[in-house]
Amino acid sequence: MNPANGSRMTRRPGFDGVPATAVSTELLRLEDATLVKAAQKGDMTAFEELVARHRDKIYTRAFSMMRNEEEALDLSQEAWVKSWQRLKQFQGEASFVTWITRIIINLCLDQLRRQKRFRGDSIEQMDEESGGLERRMPLVHPNPTERLERHELRQRIDRALGRLSYEHRTVLILHEFEDLEYKEIAKRLRCSIGTVMSRLFYARRKMAVLLASLKREESRCSITRQN
Repeated sequence: MNPANGSRMTRRPGFDGVPATAVSTELLRLEDATLVKAAQKGDMTAFEELVARHRDKIYTRAFSMMRNEEEALDLSQEAWVKSWQRLKQFQGEASFVTWITRIIINLCLDQLRRQKRFRGDSIEQMDEESGGLERRMPLVHPNPTERLERHELRQRIDRALGRLSYEHRTVLILHEFEDLEYKEIAKRLRCSIGTVMSRLFYARRKMAVLLASLKREESRCSITRQN
């Protein structure tokens, strides 16, 4: 787009492998699918807009699995570079954001395997008497303080995820947040479907206990501040 024709321009920051570019406000209004088609033809500006739209989500997914800011940044950056290199392979069977999310998840799993974070501890050794089973993350019902409560819930979930073992955190993210089926999770984690089901059961139970505990801690802190 030419600024002389009345189209406003803004700057998008770059990252390793993808330079900073000027982006028109018209480009900002295009759908992902249109940007992908343009990027597949070599339009770096269109690809940079895709990066700007989804980089936070991809970084957040990487951090939720790695629990390390530097590793999450490096891997999310690598995911974008790989997505550019493989973009012509993208067929549009799923959305672009789903496709790039799969790339970052696979990169994180590969990195965790290299770091030998798969421990041999049996999940059956967990305390089965603590807490009840919850199949989904708690929902916050609409109320006058809905935005604050949702923010607090997101923070609580993130803290609880950080306290889970790698095995439990990963299977929970893949199933509850990425909505993958047992078979696909088993394939990605290189384990049996039975192992996935078992890990997910204990992960949900442990998550429920942690969320309840964190909520009690927050309530106590709130009472203390009021006093």
